[in-house]
Amino acid sequence: MNRPSDPIGYIALIAHDAKKETIAAFAERHKAFFQGQRLVATRTTGTLVQAKTGLPVDTMLSGPLGGDLQIGALVATGKVRAVIFLRDPLTAHPHEPDIAALMKVCDVYDIPLATNLASAEVLIKHLAELGVG
Repeated sequence: MNRPSDPIGYIALIAHDAKKETIAAFAERHKAFFQGQRLVATRTTGTLVQAKTGLPVDTMLSGPLGGDLQIGALVATGKVRAVIFLRDPLTAHPHEPDIAALMKVCDVYDIPLATNLASAEVLIKHLAELGVG
């Protein structure tokens, strides 16, 4: 599938409420890597990551208000190189269709999507080894 590509490309950070502190700690642990990246996040997640790490983060709307879909649109237009979405699979979310749409667009455009801490660690390690950034 052809899509325009941004040579810099965002890394998207998203986290359900139960995982927000986890993603902020993850960003802090990998701060040296993330300093060389363009970050985008849903509003609450991005605000927390920025406050905890000092990293600049472009924020969209909060997830339930359409932020997941906004990031999905960035994926579809070639502006995202990877998505880290720390999900809480044990809690129902009223915006579940938006979450499914984001996951679908990552699959359609072949964008790596980490949905738990272990896969996020592997993704960041791989990007760092490739010299992304």
